[in-house]
Amino acid sequence: MINTGVYDYINVLDKAADGSWARNNAIANNIANIDTPNYKRKDVSFQKELEHALRASKYTSLDEKVSELNKGNRLSHIEPRTYTDYANYSYRLDKNNVDIDNENVELASNQIVYQALVESIDAEFKNLKTVIK
Repeated sequence: MINTGVYDYINVLDKAADGSWARNNAIANNIANIDTPNYKRKDVSFQKELEHALRASKYTSLDEKVSELNKGNRLSHIEPRTYTDYANYSYRLDKNNVDIDNENVELASNQIVYQALVESIDAEFKNLKTVIK
């Protein structure tokens, strides 16, 4: 993480991309374990934590929220949290609760999110390059 105000948005986008990457890995792991008896699907909770951190103060601008999140290393404390989904009841005899159709949809959705985050990071760097010229 770069500790200057110029990179505030890049730092947040980078952290979000890390969370999306962790979720992609969890979903891929679920798909790989589709035939493993008693396997319970895993997922990653990050987006809600980041949203909560950015909504901490409702009467400030997004620029101020992002800047405040980068100050005092608060952003480094927001980490993707992997959890096991026990609530998703399994109809299968082997008690595996992975639904391949659902996992494929979640994987495709997450890949779109990740791609958008990478493109946003690229756009921020292009903006900085334009300013520097």
